[in-house]
Amino acid sequence: MEDQKNLEAIMGLIMYGGNAKSDAMEAIQAAKEGNFELADQKIADAEASLVQAHHSQTEMLTQEAQGNHVTVTLLTVHSQDHLMTSIAFTDLAKEIIDLYRRLDAK
Repeated sequence: MEDQKNLEAIMGLIMYGGNAKSDAMEAIQAAKEGNFELADQKIADAEASLVQAHHSQTEMLTQEAQGNHVTVTLLTVHSQDHLMTSIAFTDLAKEIIDLYRRLDAK
């Protein structure tokens, strides 16, 4: 039961992290085309996915804090790496969008 719950949390990190990264990439493309309304929506979507990923991560941390130690597998490490990459990518996307916004204003 706990293994299944952990697997679901791990897959949540991968899925929501992937969604966030995809939305952030789409946001950059929209800004590049001058569609800042879509860019802002895609960033909001990316951030919503990151919140969902955070919930999955919190579930795993709660289990660990309660003494239900999670076996760290390559899949667990991959999920954490995927999440952190998605967070960094989304932050960078916001900066790139800001640059496109400034260029568009000139």
